[in-house]
Amino acid sequence: MPGEVATQTLTLDIERSGNTATVHCHGRLVAGVNDILYAEVSRLLPDTKRIVLDLTDLTHMDSMGLGALIRVCVSVRSAGSNLELVNLGPRIRQLLGMTHLLSAFTVIGQNNVIIP
Repeated sequence: MPGEVATQTLTLDIERSGNTATVHCHGRLVAGVNDILYAEVSRLLPDTKRIVLDLTDLTHMDSMGLGALIRVCVSVRSAGSNLELVNLGPRIRQLLGMTHLLSAFTVIGQNNVIIP
């Protein structure tokens, strides 16, 4: 049952605090589950003005996952909200850098320090 396995590769936990929502991503953002992230973030809009994607536990992302991140970014900005990425692992940072998309996102590290 390939579809069943695919749906279990990404889980999201959402914490809300005022106008900020932190979406903790766990697992793999890959083909077959890429719409899960978009659907969950879309539910937060337009009421949430700051959305933080915590990628601490994101172990892998393929081209479909990368497309999902871009789709989320465009959706969030269109709603007048801000999107930030936090705790990018080396592989995710490398993928965003290789595709020249790292600069398209606001990346924050520990203690909300913006990383160029």
